Amino acid sequence: MLTVTTVNVNGLRAAAKKGYLEWLAGSAADVVCLQEVRAEEDQLPEAVRAPAGWHAFYAPAAARGRAGVALLTRQAPEAVRIGFGSAEFDGSGRYLEADLPGVTVASLYLPSGEAGTPRQDEKERFMAAFLPYLTALRARAAADGREVLVCGDWNIAHREADLKNWRANQTRAGFLPEERAWLGEVFGDACGYTDVVRALHPEQTGPYTWWSYRGRAFDNDAGWRIDYQVATPGLAKRAVKAYVERAASHGERWSDHAPVTAVFDR
Repeated sequence: MLTVTTVNVNGLRAAAKKGYLEWLAGSAADVVCLQEVRAEEDQLPEAVRAPAGWHAFYAPAAARGRAGVALLTRQAPEAVRIGFGSAEFDGSGRYLEADLPGVTVASLYLPSGEAGTPRQDEKERFMAAFLPYLTALRARAAADGREVLVCGDWNIAHREADLKNWRANQTRAGFLPEERAWLGEVFGDACGYTDVVRALHPEQTGPYTWWSYRGRAFDNDAGWRIDYQVATPGLAKRAVKAYVERAASHGERWSDHAPVTAVFDR
C-alpha cells in the first residue's frame, strides 16, 4: 500500500510545540506533504527539520515567514523539483514535487485570496498559470508510465457539501463561482484529475479539513473542505480509503487544519 498524508501546519515551529512531532511519530504514512511551513530550514530545530526515518525537502518563500511547503518521504526520491516554471510564483513557497517509483507527489499551497483585493488578483494569476502546468504534468507522467498526486491546501471549497455555511460564503474567497469553476476544470475532462476523498465519499457532507480558531467553529463542526488529494485517474482508482484525521477536541489541535490521509493499493 501507499499511504499519503497532507496537512497545512499553520507554522511548523508552532505546530511542533503543540503536538506535530508526536503525530508524525505515530503516522503510518509513506509520504507527508506540509503547507504553510513559514520557516527557513535553518530556523527549525533539528528534530523538526530532519525527523528520524524521513527524507525531508523544503521550498520556503522568498518573503521570510510566509507560505512555504515541504515533503517528507520514507524512501529517497528519484528527483525533487521546486516550482512549476512560473517566474512570479516559483520563489513563493507554494509548490514542491518529488518523483517516487511510479508516482510524482506534490505539495501545494494555493494562495488564499481575499475578494475584491490584490490578494485575489494574485490568486487568480496563480490559478491561470497552474492549470496548464497540471495538464502538462499529467501528459508527461502518462508518457513515462507514471501517476500524479497533488496534495495540499487548495483554498477552494468545490461544492456546497464542502463547507458548512455555504449560503453565507458565496461572495467570500474560497467559494467564489469563478474559483469553484476553476477547480471544476481541474476535475474535468481536459485536465483530468480526480478528487480522491470525494470519489470515495460522494454523498458525504465534508469531511471538513479547516475550522477557524474564532468562535466555536471546531466544536460546532462549522468547517471548510479545502485540503485535497488530487490524483490522476489511474491512481485514484487504486484508492482504498481516505479520511480526515480530525482532533478529538479543540484543545488537542496543533493546527487550524486537520491532516487528510489516503491509502492506495500499489
